[in-house]
Amino acid sequence: MNWNTTSAADRQHFDPAEVFAAGLTEHHLANTAYPIGHVTTMRPYRVMRRDAEMDRVAALAWDGIDQLGLYVHVPFCEKRCSFCEYTVVDPKDNQSAEDTYFDLLMREFELWGSAIDSTRKTLIGFDIGGGTPALPKVSNTARVIEAAHKHFRFQPGMQISIETTPRIAANEPQKMRDLKQLGIERISMGVQTIQPSLLKALGRTASAADINMAARDHIGVAGFEKFNVDVMYGFARQSLRSWQETLQHAIDLAPEYITLYRMRYKGTRIAAQADQVTLDQIHAMQTLAKDMLYAAGYDANPGKNTYSKLVGDPGTSDYLTERVINGTPYLGLGLGAQTLSHHTLSYNAGAAGKNLALYQQKIEAGRLPLQDLYHLSREAAMGKMISVSFYFGEINLAAFERKFGMSVETAFPHEVAFVIDRGLMEYTDSTLRLTPQGAQDYNGVIALFYAPAVQEHLLKLVRGERTRPVRGWRRLWQPEYEALKLATA
Repeated sequence: MNWNTTSAADRQHFDPAEVFAAGLTEHHLANTAYPIGHVTTMRPYRVMRRDAEMDRVAALAWDGIDQLGLYVHVPFCEKRCSFCEYTVVDPKDNQSAEDTYFDLLMREFELWGSAIDSTRKTLIGFDIGGGTPALPKVSNTARVIEAAHKHFRFQPGMQISIETTPRIAANEPQKMRDLKQLGIERISMGVQTIQPSLLKALGRTASAADINMAARDHIGVAGFEKFNVDVMYGFARQSLRSWQETLQHAIDLAPEYITLYRMRYKGTRIAAQADQVTLDQIHAMQTLAKDMLYAAGYDANPGKNTYSKLVGDPGTSDYLTERVINGTPYLGLGLGAQTLSHHTLSYNAGAAGKNLALYQQKIEAGRLPLQDLYHLSREAAMGKMISVSFYFGEINLAAFERKFGMSVETAFPHEVAFVIDRGLMEYTDSTLRLTPQGAQDYNGVIALFYAPAVQEHLLKLVRGERTRPVRGWRRLWQPEYEALKLATA
């Protein structure tokens, strides 16, 4: 399969300074969640919604791909948090739907196995995500791992990663041991915040310190040596002091890794609160986190959201690491899961409605459960790869050239000149990396590498509608920031 014909919208070119400013203004949208405005920006690349044609194109896209990542989506949670943007079914249906859902997953493994001759392909990363993938019975998780072994080769040393909540890890220590016995090596626990009022406002069960500590202990006793804690910032009702307390609590848990997730409002129940959070607030929180985590022995490149205590270990799962550094294709199984080959991007049924009906209907009809499939142009694929690269705050130059047959400088001559001239990015031995200043202007820099159709979408949002964000967060937040530093010195 080759790249699709470039759309007229993706043959445009915009002034980098204008795109950069638009990314900063629309800072809640300009991030690694790419593409945005897909109804219009991706329309020229959409494969017609005929099951047979979608199945044919989806399978053809995997010809010649020998190594890939695997993501299996588990759409169950104890409670749906108001900040969640992911595909999660109504929690009241969890018990009745669980076994049926895992039966459907087994059939989807079979369908993809036949479509792409999967036993000839090697997994180099494998994530079980959600939702809360530690919520279902361990026997169902075991079925997923057994199916992966049946349908794919495993690269020696490749690690499987899974996610849990503090409550599950604290209350079900045997489940932690059982998950480890299944061959899962990395586990991630979502603490998010310890601010009680914020937890209540977000509809999340309180994450008390003693619960989190018990969860940490049970994870350690189970034998996990790759333990990550997720915390979130950028909420409308989150103070800088509460963020400092959450960070300190995460550090006290002593995980190998701490990942910072900025609140992304799109597609959540609290999307209307996005305008209450300024870029100055975000910058203050990011700077506080960097200072505290560095002091505690955690390291990360500028702009990277996972901090690691282990030298040479990026802290992310094998699945995500491969996606970020090498642009490795990945297959997504389950409700609403996303799949990316070199030339196609697709979403499974359920991504929009967040219910099992259409996903189940397609699988029971013997079809791949696709909702939307896009045959990408080179420009659209470049935008996707670089957006994901920004999880690490850098672009791997050799990987980009291998994937697209040209250098980053050839593909983005004006944009690279812009970031170099303004000190936003710099060259290392193998990457084009954000500088500390570039990390502060992350949302503007990432927008420079979007496909032109997506850049146009951003520009249309800001032209004549909103003013550019105020720069100089230190003037507004420095007094509180300095007070916190003195209090914790």
